[in-house]
Amino acid sequence: MNAPRHDWSLAEVEALFALPFADLMFRAQQVHREHHSANAVQMSTLLSIKTGACPEDCAYCPQSVRYETGLEREKLVPLDEVRARAQAAKDAGATRFCMGAAWRSPKKKDVEAVAAMVREVRALGMETCATLGMLTRSQALELKDAGLDYYNHNVDTSPEFYGEIITTRTYQDRLDTLAAVRDAGLNVCCGGIVGMGETVRDRASMLATLANLPQHPESVPINQLVRVPGTPLAGAAAVDPFDFVRTIAVARIAMPKASVRLSAGREVMNDELQALCFLAGANSIFYGEKLLTTGNPDVARDRALMTRLGIEPLIPAGLAAGNGDAQPGEHVHGPGCAHEPTTARPTAACSATRQR
Repeated sequence: MNAPRHDWSLAEVEALFALPFADLMFRAQQVHREHHSANAVQMSTLLSIKTGACPEDCAYCPQSVRYETGLEREKLVPLDEVRARAQAAKDAGATRFCMGAAWRSPKKKDVEAVAAMVREVRALGMETCATLGMLTRSQALELKDAGLDYYNHNVDTSPEFYGEIITTRTYQDRLDTLAAVRDAGLNVCCGGIVGMGETVRDRASMLATLANLPQHPESVPINQLVRVPGTPLAGAAAVDPFDFVRTIAVARIAMPKASVRLSAGREVMNDELQALCFLAGANSIFYGEKLLTTGNPDVARDRALMTRLGIEPLIPAGLAAGNGDAQPGEHVHGPGCAHEPTTARPTAACSATRQR
């Protein structure tokens, strides 16, 4: 098994993008099977805990106060509602609950409120993730102490193209937050967006940036731009489906141990495109009706697709202790699992007829 690299040149990553499609898919699938279960996908649910009125000018985001998108500003979601939504997500089969807030950076009272949410979600036996904007090391440590597992902070695109998309914070600001999160001992969730007008070189540069971090992100979300009316990118050209799949495949090769998440944009992807993404190495999805403020395939559609593809929900090793007698690192069947166990021990929750 080859060790992950942290010395990718831009030319090397561009060469991966330039491979014939079948060759790239074959190589990505080889890498995927070396490091991950071939037919298991981790499922996360994302809740917007504070919506709208963000002072940033990210050209893709309907939550920016600078754009007229019809999005209503909402206050911080109450703790009991967060707990209820997390429980519903768990009952539907999600193993990680992600909380997103439209802040440039959280204030002290904000971090305290999110820390309370983290404790409640962890008490349900779920992994936790938060995306709250720029974070200092002390804030990251406070969230870590509350039980936070992952912190999401995307670089969005390449360093070279970044200024075309965002001007209110620098690329280095994003890298500094990633460093603070890593220093606090949190897992890093960091990826980008495809379809904002960037070139293939920009996509390669973005992935090279992530792959050359001292430690690869544990989770790498690859988003397809959701073209929201009222945002500057509402009229962006649609991404060629094969180009999107190529980005997934190159991310898998460059960061072999990371979970590559098929993220925003799934609502408009047909089943065939999603299947190609899984074949290219995607092994994590956001699961549920909404991603922050944009749509997502509903649970029933996802269940049907997973059944057709023979994909099982992946229970992270850190949660396995609460699922029968599974051993660390072993796949465990979870709620809504539609398949008989093969190499993993079943649990009482594993049933083809269980309702979510």
